[in-house]
Amino acid sequence: MMKLSRGLLTGILLTASPLVFAAPDSCERVKSDIEQRIINNGVPEANFTLSIVPNDQADQPDSQVVGHCANDTHKILYTRTSSGNAPASTTPSQEGANAEPQ
Repeated sequence: MMKLSRGLLTGILLTASPLVFAAPDSCERVKSDIEQRIINNGVPEANFTLSIVPNDQADQPDSQVVGHCANDTHKILYTRTSSGNAPASTTPSQEGANAEPQ
């Protein structure tokens, strides 16, 4: 009976292992699909970034959750960028508002 239990446990672990290792690949696939949908909706690729973060890091300023992956242990965040590289400011800037008088 002990050999049967050990064999069953080994079989379960071998079956589950690929699922654990496939999680990052799964996230990349989901991220790629979301990225393509955003681009197909007319948003230039340079105007946003998508990032994969653990659930406990998903609450980030200027970002919104657009997907989840890895059995809902990770979130995919969308961040709009102004120049294609830096996150866009959510508050309008008032040029010279903080400048010193000359």
